[in-house]
Amino acid sequence: MKRTMILFTLLLNLHFVFSQTLNSLSLDKKGNELLLGEINRNGLTKNSFNNWFSKNHKDYLVNKKVVKLLKTSLKNYEIKVFLGTWCGDSKREVPRFYKVLDAANFPESQLKVIAVNRTAEAYKQSPNHEEKGLNVHRVPTFIFYKDGKEVNRIVESPKETLERDILKIVSNSNYSSNYWAANYMNDLFNSKTLDDLKLKESELIPKLAEFVKGSRELNTYGYVLLSSNQPKKALYIFDLNTKIFPYKYNTYDSLGEACFMIKNYAEALKNYYKVLSIKPDNEHAVKMIEKIRLYI
Repeated sequence: MKRTMILFTLLLNLHFVFSQTLNSLSLDKKGNELLLGEINRNGLTKNSFNNWFSKNHKDYLVNKKVVKLLKTSLKNYEIKVFLGTWCGDSKREVPRFYKVLDAANFPESQLKVIAVNRTAEAYKQSPNHEEKGLNVHRVPTFIFYKDGKEVNRIVESPKETLERDILKIVSNSNYSSNYWAANYMNDLFNSKTLDDLKLKESELIPKLAEFVKGSRELNTYGYVLLSSNQPKKALYIFDLNTKIFPYKYNTYDSLGEACFMIKNYAEALKNYYKVLSIKPDNEHAVKMIEKIRLYI
């Protein structure tokens, strides 16, 4: 009897711990509410989040004909969603995604939703780092798994509509998510060394330039690498971005910031001077140059 009571108490305590970590509410530096870590629909329909969740869920018109085509196949998948409750794209797409799942009668037990942060030290990260190794560089990211393996993903927004994109994924049609360049670089990092990539850079740069969605795509990916303690890869991405967009001051600004963070002050200074050569009135570059001179 005593052993049974101890086991019951232990299970009760575990239940309490897990229930406390679900829908964890936090505040950013400006006092705005944030959800961080694993959440569910209940968390999104409370506090300030309900203002945008309920409206965008209600306003979205689901294409029932398309949903009918994907309904049976979709139940064979598990889905992970990474979002930011601070992110405009997440506020728009996540409520719509829930409405599509509702129309498809998708079991919420097969859905896991993770809210990530946006601070410099935890950029696109959750407290328990569920995003680790999953190349989450934009939010929302909807990852579809079958038999435990990733099949495909929708990144930030659908190519057509959520329903049509999901249908392509579950019907094994040719589907490629947004931000091809960042995804491609992540695949290369998993299969090649930095030295290998540097040797092939003359081929890599024009290939990326053809598909990249502006200078921000790789910049954002670089900051994700930097905040997840992968500085060498981050520096390589920032440097690559300056070669793809040599006329964009923000690429040199990001490379300078990364160099400063790893205490390579000479390179940081060089890149901030490059910023000023492109945009002479850039106040941030001027301030950073003054700051860096204190360390040299």
